[in-house]
Amino acid sequence: MIRLFNPDTMAKPASRYSQCALAEGATQRLEIAGQIGVHPDGRLDEGLADQLAVALANVDRALAAAGMGRENLMKITVYLTENSPAAVATYRAVRDTWVGDAAPPVATLLVVAGLAAPALLVEVDAVAAA
Repeated sequence: MIRLFNPDTMAKPASRYSQCALAEGATQRLEIAGQIGVHPDGRLDEGLADQLAVALANVDRALAAAGMGRENLMKITVYLTENSPAAVATYRAVRDTWVGDAAPPVATLLVVAGLAAPALLVEVDAVAAA
């Protein structure tokens, strides 16, 4: 079972994510490589919101392939290529829609100079346990 929480002894998160994720009694750990906004058929969407939605859907696909779901997520790390308030707001809005009403996983957001190809705007990797 994954317990997501924010200790009272720490500052509140800057947005909707958990500070800690504890895998209690876990017997499986899944590390998901960086997922980009490429559909299973190889298409790459344009725009940050669309690429991020596809990257997160790819995380869902990886979880499902391991017999897991979002309830098993411990952490996501997101790499953006644009350092702007609009890009961060887009990331937060798409992430919050994806998380829905569930407890949000631990999250780290990084702004990087670039990814493996210039058309890539975002990459997401994840850790899950069951």
